[in-house]
Amino acid sequence: MTDQSSTPDGDPGEEHIETALRAGLTDFELTEEDLALVEGDAEALQRAGEEVARPVVAVVGRPNVGKSTLVNRMLGRREAVVEDVPGVTRDRVSYDAEWSGREFTVVDTGGWEVDAKGIHLRVAEQAEVAVELADAVMFVVDATVGATDTDEAVVRLLRRSGKPVVLVANKVDDQRVEADAAMLWSLGLGQPYPVSALHGRGSGDVLDALLEVLPSESAVAEAYPRGGPRRVALVGRPNVGKSSLLNRLAGTERVVVDPVAGTTRDPVDEMIELGGKVWRFVDTAGIRRRVHLTRGADFYASLRTQTALEKAEVAVVLVDVSEPIAEQDIRVIQQVVDSGRALVVAYNKWDTMDEERHHYLEREIERELVQITWAPRVNISATTGRHVAKLVPALEQALESWDSRIPTAKLNAFLGEVVAGHPHPVRSGKQPRILFATQADTRPPKFVIFASGFIEAGYRRFLERRLREEFGFVGTPIEISVRVREKRRR
Repeated sequence: MTDQSSTPDGDPGEEHIETALRAGLTDFELTEEDLALVEGDAEALQRAGEEVARPVVAVVGRPNVGKSTLVNRMLGRREAVVEDVPGVTRDRVSYDAEWSGREFTVVDTGGWEVDAKGIHLRVAEQAEVAVELADAVMFVVDATVGATDTDEAVVRLLRRSGKPVVLVANKVDDQRVEADAAMLWSLGLGQPYPVSALHGRGSGDVLDALLEVLPSESAVAEAYPRGGPRRVALVGRPNVGKSSLLNRLAGTERVVVDPVAGTTRDPVDEMIELGGKVWRFVDTAGIRRRVHLTRGADFYASLRTQTALEKAEVAVVLVDVSEPIAEQDIRVIQQVVDSGRALVVAYNKWDTMDEERHHYLEREIERELVQITWAPRVNISATTGRHVAKLVPALEQALESWDSRIPTAKLNAFLGEVVAGHPHPVRSGKQPRILFATQADTRPPKFVIFASGFIEAGYRRFLERRLREEFGFVGTPIEISVRVREKRRR
């Protein structure tokens, strides 16, 4: 952080106060880290530069042939949700991958079924879209089962697409199955590469083969753009309408939506233009009530949701107004605050609410969400599109607060007035004194207060409230840490 005491909005009186307080610190024992912070040596990191458009690879195949396991093998980490049940992946999900120094985007898809109906039909449609929006395709077949009628149908679609295809014969765990893999020559897609995605056998050879057919520049780069846009995570307990909202914002059936809770299990990124800007939205699997009580795919989906929060800058927490505010809603909001992300609360299904429910909802908000009175509130309906446009100013305001920095002179002058009007209570005959304050960081705003004694939690909350009243900070958590320093011995 650079010392901003000489900024235009800091008047000479404020600068004088800051200089006097800074000089007074010399009487106290300060560490090198303290001195660096006081002198404004904290660096503001600037991330610049645009990434080159990476080629895109779609991984397709029937349900439960090991597509997500192969994706995890390519990534070198457990990222895609895997479970020994068909249909765990339901949307198309993109990840960054690298092999032999070449970077590319790999897109995991839901399984294909020829006679798919209902949700499975929509999953198949997502897989077809993934092929259209790819530079190359990895077609995964279960070598232990051999080519099925569905596989033959997928081959016909792949030929029509004209995209280069690498045929992966998966589940070849030992040499005995290699003969079964060779039978897949009959599909007419060229050499089948025997692989065990689970154990890593043959994965290097198939990735080498993939690099041979991947173009150096992507022809579909606009489908999975990177960098730049602000990142928004849609979070909330299961079935509050996160996928419906994403589809409404995108204007397309981008994410599989079904009345069954927990349809989404992988975070799905979508670039959406709203209010004249492009935003990167992440639709996440609903956060369950207790992570350690969930099992299988839902457990890993909860971890993916936390990852999505960590990658986001601002979170939109959806609350279903047709039901009472639950412990899960409060826990999700707390998770956003704990992660230090900007926050907007969207009350969904507002169009379904009658006057009586509205009365009780307002009481619930006052009682249950008193800790986030600073968060912007938007009343929406994801199904009808009611007021979803109001999300944009709320997001912009929250992000502006999240990025904001208070000049050191202004901060100390303000705290001086506050402390003079409401000094810290005397405890055990001592009254701690605030010596100096500085903003150490942004995203979220973090303040460090140097004091001559312990500052109680209640007084810290009072300082936070006054900071918000004076400087806004709408939509962002703020952190206040206190460093107690003793006077130098003479």
